[in-house]
Amino acid sequence: MEFKISKEFITEIETLISEKNEQAILQLLEDIHFADIAELMNELKEADAGYLFKLLDSEVSSEILLELDEEVREKILSELSAKEIAEELDEMDTDDAVDIISELSEEMKDEVISELEDFEHAKDIVELLRYDEDTAGGLMAKEYIQVNENWNVLTCIQEIRKQAENVSRVHSIYVVDDEDRLKGRLSLKDLITSSTTTKVMDIYIPKVDSVKVDTEDTEVARIMQKYDLEAIPVVDETNRLVGRITIDDIVDVIKEEADRDYQMAAGISQDVEADDSIWELTRARLPWLLLALIGSFVAVNVSQSFSDAMEKYKILFFFTPLIAAMAGNVGVQSSAIIVQGLANNTLTGSLFKRLAKEMLLSLFNSTILAVILLFGTHFLMETSYEMSFTIGTALVMVMVIASLIGTFIPILLNKYGIDPAIATGPFITTSNDIFGIFIYFTIAKLFLGF
Repeated sequence: MEFKISKEFITEIETLISEKNEQAILQLLEDIHFADIAELMNELKEADAGYLFKLLDSEVSSEILLELDEEVREKILSELSAKEIAEELDEMDTDDAVDIISELSEEMKDEVISELEDFEHAKDIVELLRYDEDTAGGLMAKEYIQVNENWNVLTCIQEIRKQAENVSRVHSIYVVDDEDRLKGRLSLKDLITSSTTTKVMDIYIPKVDSVKVDTEDTEVARIMQKYDLEAIPVVDETNRLVGRITIDDIVDVIKEEADRDYQMAAGISQDVEADDSIWELTRARLPWLLLALIGSFVAVNVSQSFSDAMEKYKILFFFTPLIAAMAGNVGVQSSAIIVQGLANNTLTGSLFKRLAKEMLLSLFNSTILAVILLFGTHFLMETSYEMSFTIGTALVMVMVIASLIGTFIPILLNKYGIDPAIATGPFITTSNDIFGIFIYFTIAKLFLGF
């Protein structure tokens, strides 16, 4: 059952910290999961969080360190010596240790690495630091189980026992040749049911999904999601096994990508959080707001060019927000579906077929809405049939064009290597406002003859 960090619990901890009652604090936290303790520390004052962190055993505090908010973790790390940080890293898997050490200054990195007690652990961390954090190499851990294809089952079991000491969870047993090239994977069932003299090469499964060290993290996530994998091996350019990526790391990637796309769609150009400074939030939001302002200014000029029509048919003015809103909504809907398909790699068929399908869909939806609008304007607002028909026809045309723009733009951006997520935000809304108003008044001009 999930433990809820209540205000009363936080107050109790703060009281015990002020009293320096270490025994009572440890007793209170004894059965609480490290993720819940991290949540508690995120709510405490910086000094109290630092005190609590140093109070805990390194086996627990190392787990907590990974779960803390970045600002809290940064503050705690700044108050630890190189030796103290090294003690935390010694308890972590290499991929987690690299995540922590990457947040340190270059000088502190060198000091911490020199303080690591386990030489092999330190060597693995240094190796992983070479890779870009957004690649499979930057995600992978060096803790995995590998066996040689030439071993017999008895030797294999003995070696697995040795290797398993450094592996928190065995997802797969990977089979390599004498050059450490990945050959396949070994089923635990086949291992324990085979004779001790049976060779690994006679029972291993040659088919195994893997990724290269320079594969982008989002592509790794897509592969693991597609094939429902708990872990995937990582190989270098010569197919040598160099690491593995587990599902918990991929969940983080998927969450970060979703957060980034959501912010991009909302017109926020940088990765920010609610607690960031006003300056950081302004830098993230202002560029898109400027774009929206320019776009809206263009839309105003488009409307102004039809001022004569609005003087003659004042009712046209009142429907301008409706037309612009429908254009923006349809464009965002269309682009959101395309962006999702591109992200999940589920978008199939030619561009022409995609546009044709979207046009038919929007034509069907817009016709239904136009009929409702036609009767609404005529019977509720008592406009003429001619005016109602004009507005309804404009609505159909605007929605069809908006859906085509919303479909085409993300595909075009993706083709040229630009993140299509930007198409689902102010970019599509603003552009469709302009086109929508222009099309609306152009159709009104053709039908009403002004």
